Amino acid sequence: MSGLLDKERIIAGPGFNRWLVPPAALAIHLCIGMAYGFSVFWLPLSKALGIKEAIKCGPDVGFWGQLFTTSCDWQISTLGWMYTLFFVLLGSSAATWGGWLERAGPRKAGVVSAVCWCGGMLISAIGIKTHQFWLMILGSGVIGGIGLGLGYISPVSTLIKWFPDRRGMATGMAIMGFGGGAMIGSPLAADLMKYFATPTDVGVMQTFVVMALIYFVFMMAGAFGYRVPETGWKPAGWTPPPAQTSNAMITQKHVHVKKVWGIPQFWLIWMVLCMNVSAGIGVIGMASPMLQEVFGGTLIGVQAKFSELDALVKSTDAAQVDVAKKQMAAIAAVAAGFTALLSLFNIGGRFFWASLSDKMGRKVTYIVFFVLGGLMYFSVPGSAAAGSIVLFVGAFCVILSMYGGGFATVPAYLADIFGTQMVGAIHGRLLTAWATAGVLGPVVVNYMREYQLGLGLPREQVYNQTMYILVGMLVVGLICNLLVKPLDNKWFMTDAELAEEKKLAHERAAASEVGSSTGGADTIPTWVVAFAWLAVGLPLAWGVYRTLQSVAKFFA
Repeated sequence: MSGLLDKERIIAGPGFNRWLVPPAALAIHLCIGMAYGFSVFWLPLSKALGIKEAIKCGPDVGFWGQLFTTSCDWQISTLGWMYTLFFVLLGSSAATWGGWLERAGPRKAGVVSAVCWCGGMLISAIGIKTHQFWLMILGSGVIGGIGLGLGYISPVSTLIKWFPDRRGMATGMAIMGFGGGAMIGSPLAADLMKYFATPTDVGVMQTFVVMALIYFVFMMAGAFGYRVPETGWKPAGWTPPPAQTSNAMITQKHVHVKKVWGIPQFWLIWMVLCMNVSAGIGVIGMASPMLQEVFGGTLIGVQAKFSELDALVKSTDAAQVDVAKKQMAAIAAVAAGFTALLSLFNIGGRFFWASLSDKMGRKVTYIVFFVLGGLMYFSVPGSAAAGSIVLFVGAFCVILSMYGGGFATVPAYLADIFGTQMVGAIHGRLLTAWATAGVLGPVVVNYMREYQLGLGLPREQVYNQTMYILVGMLVVGLICNLLVKPLDNKWFMTDAELAEEKKLAHERAAASEVGSSTGGADTIPTWVVAFAWLAVGLPLAWGVYRTLQSVAKFFA
């Protein structure tokens, strides 16, 4: 088995079709991207024992008590720690094992990712069955989080080497899959829970088992679909354009991952990603309540503020309560459509902006993110005060497209600045910025909201100051991006160091470099490539269809 996973076994021979690699990457990213959709399990898990109503824990049962208790249901706030662990472990595991990945190859990393992510879900299923939350934390939170990190960075270096002519587009395709994972996984999980639910079981445990098995098949297929090009490989007939070879912002040399912590440009790009993600991720978590609180009854054609409807729900008039509840439910449905619409822009932006960066350049692309994003955030209080739902929603759609675009563009940015030899490992270390932003963004948005409410501000105005703080974050990101410049030669590996690193990475010179073929033909039939794209395209199309059904409620 180990021989099948060795990097030497996956070096592609002449005639290999590079378009087989992106669907392999998508197969893994669409599975681990379900990390974004785990909140679909929170409500049923919070009633795992009570079924109809949650059995509340006593005041003496705190967070640590909920890890082991079997007598009361878990709180949603407790379950949310799994979501936090996902992204903390994603960043830390990618940073820790990124160097190993470059030498072991993407197939071995993909297999380990599949075992960790799917095995973690099975351990979580045991935790649900026995009502032991510590098993869920260990399974999906820690072990699954490690699989998340390895799976996320596994295709980055490989795709950049297969597509030297379209670095942004190639990584954009894979990272688009991570954004789309929840779009498939969330409705699938909801359907499975409905199927498995009984009067005595909420159906989450069985759903975890089924999804783990489905994901394992897809992820293993993706891992075994990975191939790496020979050293020096180039697409047939392609030569780097003069604009690329003469561009000081695109190096032809390579930096070793062990040096990046000491390079100022690494930390500047770290801040670029952190600020872009912090601003976007905070909004994602509050999108639904924000739209409801800002526009209230206007969303369904009722001239009433959210606070007024909320007060009616708590009134003693039964008729008013019934009407207000129906109106609040209709508003929530519209807000759910808004959240679904944002997810489409998040996914589409990953491919659109990353592909556009191949033409514009990475630095210019991030300048657009920060300047345009800052203007969008700045416009939000004005459009809210004017009651313009179209301008409000339009601004956030653009913002979320650039949030996704920031993730998808940064691997190519790193390849331009630090070279391609160890870009996967360097990208892994940069993802610690994501882990930081995953805490910073939601904290700023949530605590500022609570602070503004504490001051007695109306609900429709509590987000105004937050928007200006997010503008400030983007200004910091813009300054850092403007300060990024080409590296000094002292940071690059010497020819001897590079040769040694290639030897450790089990690389093989391309025939074009040595004058003769180093391996047998590796021609892939066109129907195999078409089938691979169909295998990832059909689930993605189903996910888009289900999402559009939710979006339709927003426009109804």
